[in-house]
Amino acid sequence: MRPLLSPKKTGLSRIKPKSIETLTIENFMEDENMKATIISLNIGRPKSIANNEEKEVLSGIDKQSVHDKMLKLRKTNLEGDEQADLVNHGGVDKAVCVYPYEHYSYWEDKLGISLPIPSFGENVTLQGGTETDVHIGDIFQWGESVVQVSQPRGPCFKIGKRHGVQKFPLYIRETGYSGYYLRVLQEGSVSVNDSFILQERKTTIPILDINDITYHDQPNQPVIERLLELDELADDWKKNLHRKLDSN
Repeated sequence: MRPLLSPKKTGLSRIKPKSIETLTIENFMEDENMKATIISLNIGRPKSIANNEEKEVLSGIDKQSVHDKMLKLRKTNLEGDEQADLVNHGGVDKAVCVYPYEHYSYWEDKLGISLPIPSFGENVTLQGGTETDVHIGDIFQWGESVVQVSQPRGPCFKIGKRHGVQKFPLYIRETGYSGYYLRVLQEGSVSVNDSFILQERKTTIPILDINDITYHDQPNQPVIERLLELDELADDWKKNLHRKLDSN
């Protein structure tokens, strides 16, 4: 199936294998003053998203916006937020889920449906922090806390179920419009009024490139081995890369 988005139309491009090995941090110093704005801060507790007469499907995807309230950000989650599936969601490397605000209009136009914020189960709906802007290992100041980008968000069937679009996870993988997870380096109070301010860029690899390497590109052992060496990339995502190598 052809991707929903073409790089020519969107400005998205896939990484060339050699770029991971040759790019340097200095190439990205123009982003050192990066600052992203929170459109919505969202929390929720698990509930069933199954239709009538279906087997119960518990999910924390249905979250609600929090306005003008400080929340405690802990090592594994935001105050008031819970996950139903603790195997695939939550934990130290997936304490906070971020989804770029910029993608909402694309999905609404493409799918012909209304997507009120937050529609992707994200804790943070962020403007100015897309998968091309944000790199694995980026460290941000957020209110009193310090957070680090740990991995892309891997879409599961529940997002398709919530919106009645069975192929939604496939479309997300095709576009690379996945969002991403954060680990918490320093706990503290946060709010919707606190911006994400880039403190340190640890790698040269945008989230979009991780998605492309994982889902689209042919297995390239040197590139994947380079990614596997990154301390900043979550162990769970490294399992995906190991499987890709093993399938070659």
